[in-house]
Amino acid sequence: MIQHATLRQLQVFEAVARNLSYTRAAEELFTTQPTVSIQLKQLTDIVGQPLLEQLGKRIFLTDTGRELLKVCHEIFDGLARFEMLVSDMKGVKAGKLRLAVITTAKYFVPRLLGLFCLRYPGIDVSLKVENRERLLQRIADNQDDLYVLGQPPEHLEIELEPFLENRMVVLAASNHPLAGKKHIPPQRLEEEPFLMREPGSGTRLATEKFFTERGLKLKVRMELGSNEAIKQAVAGGLGIAVLSAHTLALERSIDELTILDVEGFPIRRHWYLAYPKNKQLSVVAQAFLEFLHEESKLLGEKYLLGINGFPTPDRGKIKKKAPPISDTQAH
Repeated sequence: MIQHATLRQLQVFEAVARNLSYTRAAEELFTTQPTVSIQLKQLTDIVGQPLLEQLGKRIFLTDTGRELLKVCHEIFDGLARFEMLVSDMKGVKAGKLRLAVITTAKYFVPRLLGLFCLRYPGIDVSLKVENRERLLQRIADNQDDLYVLGQPPEHLEIELEPFLENRMVVLAASNHPLAGKKHIPPQRLEEEPFLMREPGSGTRLATEKFFTERGLKLKVRMELGSNEAIKQAVAGGLGIAVLSAHTLALERSIDELTILDVEGFPIRRHWYLAYPKNKQLSVVAQAFLEFLHEESKLLGEKYLLGINGFPTPDRGKIKKKAPPISDTQAH
């Protein structure tokens, strides 16, 4: 049955199933929509059961289609591993690294990828930046090679490797009444309105845990969908926020923001490299894993609190200035 299907037919089906669109699949495969339809019809005839169903303008996978999609992923992953293995045996690192990261990690991961690609110019990189909910779904669906996140999930069976310290700091407008004060007790924060990320985000979970452990109440004034929006709102005097120090590495508004000296802060967490348990990592993924452990220490030194002269409780300890990194997705 399925052994009579061609690799091209499976590639076409995988593209349609992933995009749930004939048009986008055709564009991705550099072919025409009629060709996609013909290939899918031939594959459906070989299987003997419908793989897709269309309701109105929307396309859905059938149960058979979902099972075939899993088989496709296994086949393509196996072929990719074989191709990388052959390249590795030849002494040339080549292939593709599929990396998905939490939104806050976009402030430092592109720098690491730049160094990685300089060392291995034969490797292509696909970088996806997602919020926590979508990233966890990508992990569950095994869509990528590796993942970077800050708050380990409890409901997924994954391997976690810490590679970089992630310091959470309290950010306020530079003219805030608490700016410049030393050893602010956490209880004082109960009086302050907080600007927070969406429920379920790693930053929010860390903040809520800090307050809960101390029996304190958290007054949430506003929920915002990005770290940039939160920083702008803090600068505008709408409240204070807890953010990763990495989000301040490229901050231009030095005169508008400050880090408060609150007892118990910074909250010291870690960034983790994650992948599903029992997942067989490709040669390229293994190479990036080894590279990450080598370079993360140097990166951590560059991103200590106070980078770029940012006003912090321990300002003056940092003498290095970090060059800018791109905020765009890499491919």
